[in-house]
Parts: sequence; structure tokens; C-alpha cells
Amino acid sequence: MKILIGIPAYNEEQTVSSVIKSIPKKIDKINKIDIVVVNDGSKDATARVAESSKATILNHIINRGLGGALKTIFAYGKLLNYDIIVTFDADGQHDSRDLSCLIRPIVENKTDVVIGTRWKKNKNVPFSRLIVNKIANIITFLLFGVWSTDSQSGFRAFGKKAIQLINLQSDGMEVSSEFFREIFRNKLRYTEVPINTIYTNYSKSKGQKLSNAPNVFFQLLLKLLR
Repeated sequence: MKILIGIPAYNEEQTVSSVIKSIPKKIDKINKIDIVVVNDGSKDATARVAESSKATILNHIINRGLGGALKTIFAYGKLLNYDIIVTFDADGQHDSRDLSCLIRPIVENKTDVVIGTRWKKNKNVPFSRLIVNKIANIITFLLFGVWSTDSQSGFRAFGKKAIQLINLQSDGMEVSSEFFREIFRNKLRYTEVPINTIYTNYSKSKGQKLSNAPNVFFQLLLKLLR
């Protein structure tokens, strides 16, 4: 099996190198591990730093947003016929030692999609993140009928069936919830795996914010009504 680690990155020159270097060189039952960084119109040295760390770089001329970067990762993964795609944040909050546990249900053909949930292991969760996530979980369930304890997690794994069927439309942060629409629409098997999260001042400054919740909800509603 061959796996693609897809890293969306926007102005992540501080952390992207260490994130790339943290990815294990070997994973049980995986023959090939590739890393692709989507430089989403960064204004800093993200692309240069990532390239010097021996990752494949796909550059967006302009900043398209998280959804746009993930669409590029999926297009690349489909084109090169990967068996598994893992999405991995560039801000250093994910622990790459969780990779084996994340992909195991797919390797064992028990599921099509795995979401790494931050709320089953981590006790020192920033309160603002907890509130944003709970609101997003409820909205995601009401719109798409799939319950998740961590709908906004960026640490996800997708098997070959999911890679072929998922068709993302969003360019913005609402893409995290849109995955659950695709799980429901395509009748994909889905499970969650507990993961560790590394919270730093830098990583806490990234990701979903409470002030962005109304816009995310509005964008998701538009997708549902189309």
C-alpha cells in the first residue's frame, strides 16, 4: 500500500519543516510514504522551507483557503492512485506518532474514513476550541446526519473508496464539516480514533475561531440547499 501525507500550509514557515521531518519513514504494512505540501499562496518562506525538507510542493498562486488546499491534495492523490490519503496540519499540533493508529482501521479494511478526535485523550483543551468544536459538531449533525466528537479535526485518513468518491466543493474552513456530507452522501464507513494534540501558543492561534462560526454555518447551509 502507498500513502500520501497531505499538508495544507498558509504562512507556516515557522513549523512546516519540523512537521515534515516528524513524519515516520516506515509504517507497518505501508510500502511507500510520500509527503505533499500545498503552499496555499503563502506570503512567507513556506514553500522554500518545505522544499528544503524534501517534500513535494504544490503551489497555489493565490490563497484559496483550507478547502482549496484539500481539494488539491485529493486531486493529486487520485491522479497518482494512492491507497490512503492522510491530511495533516502544518502548525505542529498533530503528533505524527498517532499515524499508525489512525490508518490501521483502513489498512485492516474495517472502514473508509477515520477522523482523529482530540477530545478523548486531551485534558488541557483550550476552552474556546472546545466551544467552537461542540457548536460545529451539532451543526454538522443537523445538516448532514453524521455525528462526530471532533468534526473540525484536521488529522484524517481516507481509504481508496473514499478518495475516489469524495467530491469537495468548499474552499473555506467549512470543508471540515463538508467531509461528513460526503461520508453520508456516499455511504462511506466511518470511525474515530483518539489522538494526542500538541497545543502551543502558535498552534492555538490557528484553526477555527468562534467569530467565524456564523460564516461557516451559512456556507454549509448554501451547500445543502444546492
